[in-house]
Amino acid sequence: MTDATPGWELYRSFLAVVREGSLSGAARRLGLTQPTVGRHVDALEQALAVGLFTRSQGGLSPTDSALALVPHAEAMSMAAEALRRAASGEAEEDRGTVRITASEMIGAEVLPPILARFREKHPRIVIELVLSNRTDDLIRRDADIAIRMIRPTQSSLVARKAGEVRIGMHGHRKLIETMGMPKTLEDMERFPLIGFDRESSVQRIKDFGIDLSRDLFAFRCDSDLGQFAALKAGFGFGMCQYALARHIPDLVPVLTGLIHFDLDIWIAMHEDLKTSRRMRLMFDHLAEEMAAYAREGAGKPAAHTRK
Repeated sequence: MTDATPGWELYRSFLAVVREGSLSGAARRLGLTQPTVGRHVDALEQALAVGLFTRSQGGLSPTDSALALVPHAEAMSMAAEALRRAASGEAEEDRGTVRITASEMIGAEVLPPILARFREKHPRIVIELVLSNRTDDLIRRDADIAIRMIRPTQSSLVARKAGEVRIGMHGHRKLIETMGMPKTLEDMERFPLIGFDRESSVQRIKDFGIDLSRDLFAFRCDSDLGQFAALKAGFGFGMCQYALARHIPDLVPVLTGLIHFDLDIWIAMHEDLKTSRRMRLMFDHLAEEMAAYAREGAGKPAAHTRK
C-alpha cells in the first residue's frame, strides 16, 4: 500500500463497477469513458495493494477485499451527496435541494400532491425523493428528512409525530360482487388474500386469529406497491390504509373493527439541519400535511357508494 490516500473519484468508480458488474456499465452510470474507469480501478488496487475484481463470463466479480470496502465506499458516496445538497443553497434562503425518504406507499401514493403544493410556494427548492423502508437513512446521511411509520430513536434526530394511520382489510367491489362479502375471520380462509412473500412484516397482523403462513396468500409480493396494485386490480383481499382507500371508489372496507392496526407517522431530520431555512420549510410542511392525511384516515372508514 502506498502512502498516498486514494481520492474519492477512485472509490466512486470502484463502487460503480461493483453495482454495474462491468467497466462499461460503470462508465455509463458515471458519464465517464471506459478507459478512465479502468484506470481508476487500477489506481485504487495499486494504492491499496489488493485485487478488487476477478473477470468472469458475467463480467467483473468483486473479491472478498472489494466486498469489505463496499460499505465504506457507500458511506463516502452518501457523504458526498450530502455535501452537494448542503452547498446547493444558502442557509437562510428558500432555494437549494432537499432529499426526502419515505416508505413505498407514502412516497408513491401520498406525497406527490403534498410535494406539488410545496413547490407552488417554494419553486426554487429542488426535491429528491427516495422510496425506502430503511430506518437509518438520516444517520447515514442518505436523506435530509424522513417520513417513517415508527418512532425514531436516535438522539441526533429532530422528530415530530404527525398522527396515526389506520390500516384495514379491503377488497375490490367487483371481487365482492363475484365472491361475496366476508362476514367473519374464518371466512377469509375461503377468499384469495394478498400478502407478503418473504418479508416478516406479515407478523403485524398475526394476532387476528388467522394462521398467516405464506401458503395462505394467493398473491405474494414483498413490495407494498405491488400488493396495492393487485388490490386495485381485484386480485384478492388485502390490507390498505383507510385514507388511501377513501379516494378509490371501488375499494371497499372488509371486516371493519376486526382486522386493522395503526401505525404512527413521524417526520424526522438530523438536528444539524435545523439552521437551514429550506429544511425547516419542508419539515413543517410535511408535518402539517401528513397530520391532515392522518386525520382523514382516522376513525370509522368511509362507506363507499357506486358512482
